[in-house]
Amino acid sequence: MKSIKVTVFTGTRADYGLLYWLINDIKKDETLKLQLLVSGSHLSPKFGLTYKQILEDGIYIDEKVEMLISSDSSAGIAKSMGLGMIGFADALDRLDPDIIVILGDRYEALAVAQTSLILGIPIFHLHGGEISEGAYDDSIRHAITKLSSLHATSTEEYRRRVIQLGEEPDRVINVGAMGLDYLRRGSFLNRIELSKNLKFDLSKPYFVVTYHPATLGNENPLNTFKALLDALDNFPNHQVILTYPNADYGGRKIIPLIESYALSNVGKALAIPSLGQIRYLSAIKFADAVIGNSSSGIIEAPAFDVPTVNIGIRQKGRLAAKSVLHCHPDVDEISEAISFAISRKYKEKGEKIINPYGKAKGDASIKVIKMIKSYDFSKIKVFHDLVK
Repeated sequence: MKSIKVTVFTGTRADYGLLYWLINDIKKDETLKLQLLVSGSHLSPKFGLTYKQILEDGIYIDEKVEMLISSDSSAGIAKSMGLGMIGFADALDRLDPDIIVILGDRYEALAVAQTSLILGIPIFHLHGGEISEGAYDDSIRHAITKLSSLHATSTEEYRRRVIQLGEEPDRVINVGAMGLDYLRRGSFLNRIELSKNLKFDLSKPYFVVTYHPATLGNENPLNTFKALLDALDNFPNHQVILTYPNADYGGRKIIPLIESYALSNVGKALAIPSLGQIRYLSAIKFADAVIGNSSSGIIEAPAFDVPTVNIGIRQKGRLAAKSVLHCHPDVDEISEAISFAISRKYKEKGEKIINPYGKAKGDASIKVIKMIKSYDFSKIKVFHDLVK
């Protein structure tokens, strides 16, 4: 039997972490042939050259496509997408996959999805149907859904939304959140090991901070991040691990603020471009709170029973557990939310927080592979109308 050539695309440290087990499971499957296509911030020195982590994990990179230019203005992002499509056209022509797997909602993902559509490559989209009203990622996610032939969602509500967008129900399956596979299947560093690995003393309570610019609305990323840093000063007994933002519009302007804060707070704050999946999840596991507006605070943090302070509008509309505390980008509101988070007063005594993204069963990857194997490559995609 001819093996199915499956190209998996990764454009950021975040989606690679979520795809880790799927990549490894495809690699081990004798009926599938893994092809890894790497692009975006993975190849940028400014964002930590995170493709090296992929190689350290023992995974071969079949194709690299440079696409980021130095500007992170809206025009610069659009130009990066154009460069990406040129590179993806050549790379995918060489790879000639039977199907391509794309996760999420970023502009790098849209560029490779558009290219795949024109080249006649079926797209398998993961984490469609979700809502994040404070970023143009929201529109990108829905656009990729319409370009795709197969869908794995993280909740049943999101599955219904993908079907509402006109996708055939038998091609849309709720597999749960991909990132939760790591909680069951991965190994974590203990607090002492994490401290040694980071060369940073974590003997005090600490926060994990990841903030990305809101690319829609009127939330100024610099003002918001300055408010966040000022709020952190109100918690002198807590240390802080600050990770860099994504390569989004306005993201590069935040990096100097992160570096300056760490230099001004030696011993209290650690600035690091990328922690990698193991260190990042290990850091969340022992944190007093996750602060910022990353989707990891919405999806993964509640699975560790760690509260999240979600700032601003970026994640507006996304399903969230009771432990996710939303606040405006204001110093006093952020401070109040952090205090409420570390007090754990958001839950009743002994209450177990329910994560809407499912329990960590460790089988999302297996379900995705089953979908690939059962996919009818000869069937043409049609629009599915809802019955009135």
